Amino acid sequence: MLTQEQILDIFKEKQVLLEGHFRLTSGRHAAYYMQCAQLLQYPDAAGPICEQLASLYANQGITIVVGPATGAIIIAYEVARALGVKALFTERDSDGKMVLRRGFEIEPEDKVLVVEDVVTTGGSCKEVAALAAATGAEVVGIGVLVDRSGGKVDLGWPLKALISMEIESYTVEECPLCAKGIPAIKPGSRPDKK
Repeated sequence: MLTQEQILDIFKEKQVLLEGHFRLTSGRHAAYYMQCAQLLQYPDAAGPICEQLASLYANQGITIVVGPATGAIIIAYEVARALGVKALFTERDSDGKMVLRRGFEIEPEDKVLVVEDVVTTGGSCKEVAALAAATGAEVVGIGVLVDRSGGKVDLGWPLKALISMEIESYTVEECPLCAKGIPAIKPGSRPDKK
């Protein structure tokens, strides 16, 4: 088992934990950013971390692991592999609603684990869990690599994280990095909210 310190060391080595001035998808600013896609390009590092996430849910009868595209596709696959179950992913339709496509199905008798790379507000996780629950399946919990809220986020289902850390964020008006004139960059895969 990896300790939290060892996982953080891997995150730093693989440039997952970034330090600077970042404009988040929400429009808020932060001095730290978690870019888990950097980890997922290294199977030798990502595999054991995903196995550790899976171990938090061993012996719970999980039949499906599902994660939102795109950030959690590989995580869902690796956690499902470790648990010996099926892996699915959700996508957003043209209206922005989270859906199962590609013939993926969740049945009422399934026990579902939702996974994600990083949660701050947990919006995507809540949507995926609600989608699974709407099928009549039991949502066992939500497993994440990193909980950015430091344990403050309430997803409506039990949350387990390998790393829990509070990463402070600011409005543009209150951002100390903006006040210092440091330019903000927009990492990540989703465009800014309007």
